[in-house]
Amino acid sequence: MAEKQTGKMTRTETLLLGISDIFIQRPVMTSLVMLGIVLFGVIGYTLLPVSDLPTIDYPTVSVGASLPGANPETMAASVATPLERQFATIAGIDSISSSSSQGSTSITIQFDLSRDIDAAAQDVQTAISAVLGQLPPGMPTPPSLRKINPADSPILFMVMSSPTLPLAVVDEYAETTVAQQISMVSGVSQVQVHGAQKYAVRVRVNPGALATRQIGIDEVARAIRSGNPNLPVGTLYGPDKSLTIRADGQLMNAAAYRSLIIAFRNGAAIRLQDVANVLDGIENDKVSSTFNGDKNISLAVQKQPGVNTIEVVEAVKALLPQIRAQLPAALKLEVNIDRTVTIRQSFRDVQFTLSLAIGLVVMVIFVFLRNVRATIIPSLSVPASLLATFAVISLLGFSLNNLSLMALTLSVGFVVDDAIVMLENIIRRMELGDSVREASFRGSREVGFTIVSMTTSLVAVFIPILFMDGILGRLFKEFAVTISIAVLASGFVSLTLTPMLCSRMLKPHSEVRSPIFRATEKGFQWLLTAYEHTLRATLRHRWVMGLTFIGTIVLTVYMFGVTPKGFIPSEDLGFLMGNTEASQGITFDDLARKQVEAVDIISKDPNVATVQSSIGAGFRNTGGNTGSFFIRLKDRPARKISAEEVINGLRPKLNRITGLRVFLQQPAS
Repeated sequence: MAEKQTGKMTRTETLLLGISDIFIQRPVMTSLVMLGIVLFGVIGYTLLPVSDLPTIDYPTVSVGASLPGANPETMAASVATPLERQFATIAGIDSISSSSSQGSTSITIQFDLSRDIDAAAQDVQTAISAVLGQLPPGMPTPPSLRKINPADSPILFMVMSSPTLPLAVVDEYAETTVAQQISMVSGVSQVQVHGAQKYAVRVRVNPGALATRQIGIDEVARAIRSGNPNLPVGTLYGPDKSLTIRADGQLMNAAAYRSLIIAFRNGAAIRLQDVANVLDGIENDKVSSTFNGDKNISLAVQKQPGVNTIEVVEAVKALLPQIRAQLPAALKLEVNIDRTVTIRQSFRDVQFTLSLAIGLVVMVIFVFLRNVRATIIPSLSVPASLLATFAVISLLGFSLNNLSLMALTLSVGFVVDDAIVMLENIIRRMELGDSVREASFRGSREVGFTIVSMTTSLVAVFIPILFMDGILGRLFKEFAVTISIAVLASGFVSLTLTPMLCSRMLKPHSEVRSPIFRATEKGFQWLLTAYEHTLRATLRHRWVMGLTFIGTIVLTVYMFGVTPKGFIPSEDLGFLMGNTEASQGITFDDLARKQVEAVDIISKDPNVATVQSSIGAGFRNTGGNTGSFFIRLKDRPARKISAEEVINGLRPKLNRITGLRVFLQQPAS
């Protein structure tokens, strides 16, 4: 009966898992298959983009509207509210948030992750068109929209400044030379210019002078528009050639505007300089950006989704010397914050951890097997499985990030398990008297089904993660898929490469043991004896062990409840972000003075390297009474405290600034 059952199991295993026999009998084919896997794995590894976290696209649309002269309450009631009501009718919206400030409103619409961003933008544009009749008639332009990705933060911050050139000239170089050339770098999505100081002629009208001459402000505006033409005039056709007529009437500076005639009174021409102060200036003088206290223009470089962050930054930095050669000598262009520094550090740390894990696994295998040949066999399954994983995740469009590398690190233990089970059973068959080849055939058949069940059960653990919804599901999808692929690859390698190597590399069983085996045998026997004693003691005190087990479960539940929880752990990335907020109605000059006071406090901290500051509506600032900071800390060896401790030290000092609230935080990945 026992023989019959054994034969039945052998036939079943042969039917299901005879694949091992094929690879044992064809070592050249097996070697070529594994060589192909290794080759594609190396190619896939080189093609994988590098990032800090998996690429996640949040379908988000931002709508902006402006009404010059309107206070925040008017903007919220007459502009934001009608738009929000119309947007609420769009399907698939998760949330709508708006922020209104002096003369402007910004509305952010977050859609469900399953919605296509292009289709969502079309729905928003249709809603804007439907609500135009309900908006105030004085709006200079209809509301505009743009597709954004909140997770796509800039990867490189640069600053441009000059001790002699006006900021308008610096801005012109930033907009036309630097930003345009960097935008053409492969992998760059866009280059945002902050603190823009575009040249403009400012006309400050004297109401008394207008009243004396009985001229309305609307007449002045019409005269400026009509006196500054930029329109085609026409073409003159002759018998031999044609000429295009150009009207050279566009005014380019304040001096040209001053002599502009705006009206006639009593037969005399009234010029603009008679009723107004005309001077060269900038379009928006209610925004400002500084770097270490000096005014500057800042540029933020954003990457395209799915590209290699490190390669993009290196390409941009390689272009900077060429760009600097095109700029005036008085203009400085320097990198302030490079996000890839922390990405490189974390990437190197995880790579080291992965290498250390592989080394420890190989060492443990050698300690217990005490045979160099036997250690080499499962050790080869680890790189083969990992390289096969690289090839597959490259085809799936994944990236090398902290989560996927963590999955590979965790999978090292899983990857080697299958090979050890296969190797141990083959060695056991050899110790029972089988030849090396016979032991490879019979041992692989006996545990083949076990390896398949182990592999399947491990993959099944991560299936629920694959079906998680929302942001968490998208964030951990690469983690679950990567570790599942590694486990499946290890199962395949253990059924193919491992038995083939055993049939070729292992030596027939001998009673003569190696010196390493004899030196460590007493220690293993002592461990085995100690385990036997503890096991017997455990079985004698079953009630004690049962109560201990229940107590462990209760303690686990309690610790889970009291343990702090969060989405992503706080990291010391080497820079801080901050926001400032003053009271509504504060003047720009007063806000600038308070912001300078805050910058001085932050700059004096010995752990701070640079401080970039901006005030006024735009970029991260929601209104004219707000500002923001980008604080780059000194390198970790140069400072003895963490970023969180730097924040705790700055908060009491910043809270002493009257009329200004300052919020500092560590940016999350």
